[in-house]
Amino acid sequence: MSAVRPDQVRRVGIVGAGVIGGGWALHFLRMGLAVDVYDPAPTARSDLLRMRAEIWPLLERMGLRAGASPDRLVVHADLASAISDADMVQENAPEDLAVKRAVLADIDRLARPDAVIASSTSGFGMTALQADCARPERCVVGHPFNPPYLIPLVEVVGGEQTSPAAVTWLSDFYTAVGKRPLRLSRELPGFVGNRLQEAMWREALHMVAAGEATVEEIDESIAFGPGLRWALMGPCLTFHLAGGADGMAHMLDHFGAALLEPWTRLAAPPLTQELRDRMIDGCKREAAGRTVAELERYRDDFLAELLTLLERYSLSPEQRLAAYWPG
Repeated sequence: MSAVRPDQVRRVGIVGAGVIGGGWALHFLRMGLAVDVYDPAPTARSDLLRMRAEIWPLLERMGLRAGASPDRLVVHADLASAISDADMVQENAPEDLAVKRAVLADIDRLARPDAVIASSTSGFGMTALQADCARPERCVVGHPFNPPYLIPLVEVVGGEQTSPAAVTWLSDFYTAVGKRPLRLSRELPGFVGNRLQEAMWREALHMVAAGEATVEEIDESIAFGPGLRWALMGPCLTFHLAGGADGMAHMLDHFGAALLEPWTRLAAPPLTQELRDRMIDGCKREAAGRTVAELERYRDDFLAELLTLLERYSLSPEQRLAAYWPG
């Protein structure tokens, strides 16, 4: 696929430098790569440099790969100069199908013929995005979770015209730069993580709209309840443990009837002005005067420590047995 091995990538191109694109740029810098960025927004350069100044101390505390330096970031005035020498390109254009299709086609036209192109799209399938590309076989979804410089998961999936070799290459590249690629078995709108998040989000909106729960109650119920378990095991394995010695089999047999109870509503509620106001007011109460920037720093410090703990426990079954049940 690519002339460069996934673990030998030295230069990446970033197209779009907002929250996600800037997060990718910081992660790749931390991994010791040279990062070239293009974003046509007037404030993109200043916003990205400010983000680098604010986040780099945290990345230093987490540990830097050999060659990592904030000075290896270059912001370019045009797309061609930002991606012409890149071993791979990460696209982060606005989540608008027409815009992303056009941007991917431009990247495909200007990037090296052997460079793999990844899209950070959070919901569009690559089949639709690659339609205008001359080399669609090298275009792959690489969907991160915010912030990309901390959250390890990246969902990887190709489109109908994507080469399996490109999907493999991108998965191996993400592994080489410290991410946790989840290679999806098939293309589906919204992918896996967002589909699950969206289901919970719709139910949360329903509860607020109906006056059944407040924003604060919803957040606390997850942050200090299921969310703690999901960080390690996810919902399926968590329910497997809830079934006792017989695991998921007992869980399904015992609680299967409850699935017919009309507890949840998967259709989204109307976003009325009243619901909008309740959501905004609830978040303001939770923020308690803290700005978004202050909450982001609070989140990032927490995630950095949580990732250290998660790495300790994310061992193979054999390693866990030896570490926690010696002898």
